[in-house]
Amino acid sequence: MASGSTAERVIVAGAGLAALRGAEAMREAGFSGPLTIVGDEPYRPYDRPPLSKHVLTGETPADATTLPSSLGTDVAWILGSAATRLDRAARTLHLADGRALPYDRLLIATGTRARPWPNPHEGRLSGVFTLRGRDDAAALRAALAARPRRVLVIGGGFIGCEVASLCRQLGLRATLVESGPTLLSRVLGSAVGGFIGAIHEGRGVDLRCGSEVEWLEGEDGRLVRAHLTDGTRIEADVVVIALGALRNTEWLDGSGLSADPGGVDCDAAGYVLDRDGQPDLRIAAAGDVARFPHPLYGGRRAALEHWSHAVAQGIHAGRLLAGVKPEVPYGALPTFWSTQGDVVVKSAGLTTGADAVAFTQGEPGSGRFVAVYGREGRCVAAVSVDSARWLPAHAELVATAAPFPPHGAAADRPARGITILAPGFA
Repeated sequence: MASGSTAERVIVAGAGLAALRGAEAMREAGFSGPLTIVGDEPYRPYDRPPLSKHVLTGETPADATTLPSSLGTDVAWILGSAATRLDRAARTLHLADGRALPYDRLLIATGTRARPWPNPHEGRLSGVFTLRGRDDAAALRAALAARPRRVLVIGGGFIGCEVASLCRQLGLRATLVESGPTLLSRVLGSAVGGFIGAIHEGRGVDLRCGSEVEWLEGEDGRLVRAHLTDGTRIEADVVVIALGALRNTEWLDGSGLSADPGGVDCDAAGYVLDRDGQPDLRIAAAGDVARFPHPLYGGRRAALEHWSHAVAQGIHAGRLLAGVKPEVPYGALPTFWSTQGDVVVKSAGLTTGADAVAFTQGEPGSGRFVAVYGREGRCVAAVSVDSARWLPAHAELVATAAPFPPHGAAADRPARGITILAPGFA
């Protein structure tokens, strides 16, 4: 599609951050033809990070999270109706409301949804919540404002940690149950996760690592307690299910594209691959749902659920569909941040597959430190805990695949020097 072409129709499937930035990038690159954005929620794109922070405290109303946009009135919005099927032969996108939309170019940015509680009946009890969308945040905010006796959070990832910490900030009793050995162990490893867990315990979170909730008990349709596999019972008025996300790829079944629950596959340029591994030059993908070969990690395929990644890849995919060929493969350094009470965790790079970690700044036991992750003798990720000023220099080590462990003096390096943990920490 030539830049500035008006003859072809573009559809964006999804109405989140990556979709919005992709659509804006198309217009900015000169595409002036028909552009339609389709979303399953009835809202224009909104910012998700505040949902687990300022919205839950009541500082920001859920309906005040709409993202600013440069799009004009020449964009068609179809909201509240999800994409349900893709017919590539007929170049048609089918929606839940029965509409069939023809396209010439398609951006897939359908994102993720919260993983539900495995027992649907228990998951429907009043007092049981997930946290992914605007409506979820508004409902949970109302429940917290009612001052429940105890909030139980199931899952010790970033969302679970943020919710538990926020409950303590609101003066609510909070118990967090995590099946792994520490909080965030799947993402940051047990060493860093252990230090973060200690920070949360110090702020009054009742932390139960190495435990699992077996079933949720209700009375008259309302949650009253949770039963753990070890026989322990936890009385709670509110349960927040924070078990991760599911990528929205089911609607691509039968399309001939290479897609599964782990994401929709893209080539290095950003085009979506078919089942034979060939790119469909009419379709690109971006955001949480896109799985792509990351050049910083030897082409290992990754699907990332990061705010900055959604922006960068959305822009990349939008320009691609507008006819702007990339000079280099998409490979922005993954970055992420999480605010947990007064603790700010920021990261750069991917910890997946790391075989060692080094604490290079601060004292982990003090709650302020930087950790660098290594794999096969190279720096692959860095995480700062209340030490954000040190992260850019460490991010450069990751971006350049510098030797691990990193060398050079550090102004506030722990007195005992860099601590290296053996493989198996993650």
